[in-house]
Amino acid sequence: MSAIVTDQFRILNSGNFVESVENTSNSYYITVGLPNPTITGYGRTSDWNTSPPAPLDNQTNSAHVGDVVLFGKKISSANVKRIVRRVNWVAGNRYEMYRDDYSIKSPSALSNAARLFDANYYVMNSDFRVYICIENGSNGTNPKGNISEDEPTFTDLEPTKAGTSGDGYVWKYLFTVSPSDIIKFDSTDYITLPSNWTTTSDTQIQAIRESANSQVNLNQIKTVYIDKSGDGYASGLSQEMSIIGDGTGGKVRIDVESGKITNTVVTAGGKDYSYALVDLGPINSDTTGSSAKLVPIIPPARGHGDDIYLELGSDKVLVYARFDDSTKDFPVDTSFAQVSIIKNPTAVGTNDIFAGSTFSGLNSIKFSDITGTPKIGEKIEQTLADNVGKAYGYVASYDDETKVLKYIQDRSLYFNQTTLDHQDYVGISTNGRNYAFESSANEITGQSSGFSGSVSIGFSGITMNPTGSKLINLGVNFTDGMAVSEINKGSGQLIYLDNRPSIARNLRQKEDIKIILEF
Repeated sequence: MSAIVTDQFRILNSGNFVESVENTSNSYYITVGLPNPTITGYGRTSDWNTSPPAPLDNQTNSAHVGDVVLFGKKISSANVKRIVRRVNWVAGNRYEMYRDDYSIKSPSALSNAARLFDANYYVMNSDFRVYICIENGSNGTNPKGNISEDEPTFTDLEPTKAGTSGDGYVWKYLFTVSPSDIIKFDSTDYITLPSNWTTTSDTQIQAIRESANSQVNLNQIKTVYIDKSGDGYASGLSQEMSIIGDGTGGKVRIDVESGKITNTVVTAGGKDYSYALVDLGPINSDTTGSSAKLVPIIPPARGHGDDIYLELGSDKVLVYARFDDSTKDFPVDTSFAQVSIIKNPTAVGTNDIFAGSTFSGLNSIKFSDITGTPKIGEKIEQTLADNVGKAYGYVASYDDETKVLKYIQDRSLYFNQTTLDHQDYVGISTNGRNYAFESSANEITGQSSGFSGSVSIGFSGITMNPTGSKLINLGVNFTDGMAVSEINKGSGQLIYLDNRPSIARNLRQKEDIKIILEF
């Protein structure tokens, strides 16, 4: 049996994702993690920064990603947008006209696109206005169409020519990318689409929708394509013929010169067509001539502009987040080599979905006294009370002013340190166990820097005043000098993961993260 997953299914899924983000019962977060990708351990490689490994899609890897998450920022409905491939209008280029019948068996003559959404049938002009190409001067003898000379700039509701060059192009204005979307989402590769097209009360979009809707204006079909001009038809200009099929009301004016059909202009698009034919019976006076082939182009949905997500084939979504130094959840002295999207992580110690705007995925230690300076990425350890074993971790951040160290713990610390896997080794009975650091008199030390520090056992709270002159927000709540991640490690659904060369953070730096999800 032959089967396909259709474009409509992909478009539906992209819309479902946006709706899921907009649903207030869900919490989606863009997260960053893995501050030490080149340090020997599980899932890491010494050449990570030059050749990041392909992400693995399994439960083990998902759990590890959760172990090394540094922080996350909630994705708001304002920061998720449906997008399409960017096609810029450039003078001298050819563009394809919208057709409902591009396929493997009937590809576009210009680009050989086997589906509509791979064809360049829409453009964005220099003012970020987006248009559908209704006509491009093509016909059966000129299938690739003409060179486009006139940039479309109008905002008329009905399709029209862009200028006076006579290039044969007719454009349908759809929308203008908003200034805020240009600033936040601008990309050299994609066009951002307006949100909630089919339901918004925006007056301009409403006008576009209503002008498109054949049930409102009875003007659906816009173009009749001359595939074959035929021969032997009754000559005459502006002869109006009926468009027949499963719809009603369609009319087209036809010019016939020397028995050949030379031009068509739709005068009434009608409504409810899923297929259409031009009735040439009234001018078919010469039965010995060759038959013309006129193809009415059926618009999407109820008309051009009624649903731009379907019309433009929006099967991609752009997700945006900005990380800066506005909260202590995002330490500025760390780095990250993984970017992910997590759905519905749970608040630490509960089964409740975490709903905060940001979260820290790090554990923290507040020192009372420290000798030396912790090094980002180094291994730290603490001998536990009663000598039951040792706690291990990797430094993710250290603030000298507050004496707060933030760290991660993952299986890299407990696996066989030579083979980096489950292989048995001497000391596995104690070193293979994941112990939490504890608030005790036992010092915490660094393996490579040699620092040693004592836990500030009496410190509790979320703020501190180290100098007596300023209050510092620590981002997380401490109890006896210790704080834990604000989410349950590994909770939620990992729906996207990107391994990338390590990015070092800086106090004077902001990171704009844009993730493209293709369905």
